[in-house]
Amino acid sequence: MKTSLDSLLRQSLPTIEHWLAQQWASQPPPLYTSVDVRHAGFKMAPVDTNLFPGGWNNVPPSMLPLAIRGAQRAIERWCPDARQILLVPENHTRNAFYMANLAQLQRILTQAGFEVRIGSLHPDLQQASVGLPSGEVLQLEPLVRQRGRVGLKDFDPCLIVLNNDLSSGTPDILCDLATQTLAPPLSAGWSVRRKSQHFEKYRQVAAQVGECVGMDPWLIDPLFDQCSGLDFARGHGLEQLKAQVDALLTQIRRKYKEHAIDAPPYVVIKADNGTYGMGIMVVRSVAELDPVNRRTRNKMSVIKDGQRLSDVLIQEGVLTQERIHEQVAEPVVYMMGEQVVGGFYRTHAERAADDNLNAPGAGFEPWTLTAEGALPPQMDTACLLARLAALAASREGLPDPVREVYSQNCGLTPPDAANLALSLRC
Repeated sequence: MKTSLDSLLRQSLPTIEHWLAQQWASQPPPLYTSVDVRHAGFKMAPVDTNLFPGGWNNVPPSMLPLAIRGAQRAIERWCPDARQILLVPENHTRNAFYMANLAQLQRILTQAGFEVRIGSLHPDLQQASVGLPSGEVLQLEPLVRQRGRVGLKDFDPCLIVLNNDLSSGTPDILCDLATQTLAPPLSAGWSVRRKSQHFEKYRQVAAQVGECVGMDPWLIDPLFDQCSGLDFARGHGLEQLKAQVDALLTQIRRKYKEHAIDAPPYVVIKADNGTYGMGIMVVRSVAELDPVNRRTRNKMSVIKDGQRLSDVLIQEGVLTQERIHEQVAEPVVYMMGEQVVGGFYRTHAERAADDNLNAPGAGFEPWTLTAEGALPPQMDTACLLARLAALAASREGLPDPVREVYSQNCGLTPPDAANLALSLRC
């Protein structure tokens, strides 16, 4: 079945690429994106789309030229006049892996031709030098706001790149920046954005692609539902959750029967506004939700930055048949704008094909470029689905960067702003 699905998608690439080009012409992509893709053989689908990717350190050095060119093109679209970039990271400076990601991102943006400095949201930071195992040293400086603009003491950028997913809320210091561009915008933060909204948009994208190429869109689209008002610690709302899980498992069984698939269905329950692999549980039978033990309740009660978990996405589980070094694996695709610029496999020696791999103990295996310096051809379909997920993200109501910035800054009407944007992009 993998061969037939892969073959169908590969044969349809010219049609889908033409359609995608039309979509990007009117719907700008996010600045950068990472997408987790699962391939079950009979089905292949994105299962998570991150607008604040934090694993740039896992993208191998051989792929940096792709990332640099992609960054140049994406930033030109978001802020055509950008010369200086302020990079705003997460606050956990003791996480060596995250800081390595930050160093790699700064390197990519610097080599793309921009002056890049790092400004921290941490309330107690004065100035910090963070050493990395590689020997690199990152300089973090406190953010300063003056006259409605955010920068550093002696640094006034026109573009602010967020690598902080704003799980704990929108910081006041970043609000109402009428003369600066924020990318991604504040509306992309997890205090506002929801996974269920994203996958609703992705469902529309998959339906359009299915119509274009003549296939059941379910083959590239995980079924899902959303459940609100939960309190795992007290057991509130679990009956409703069980009912919705049972209904979704029934839908999956029907699709499996329709496509003659002999495999047990399962669902993944995850925080609707979650990140970092927190607030996730795999359910293969609704009966598993009856004796929810204290450890599971604690795990599902609080997510990143101590936020209480009350809303969850119930998502169709997609098996992974990928293997790296005899470990289960899934591709993670990294993008700048609409361009795929690299990726890697996430692996886990202690997890099964139907488990969540974004968990402690995960490993990362970089992709290997071809002799011609191109992305590995076996990743063609994963990269295609990642681009479809990025298109879905762009439809979530995020602003058109150029129209928004120039209409705010110059008082232009939307048509005038669009004309100015077009001239700036040429």
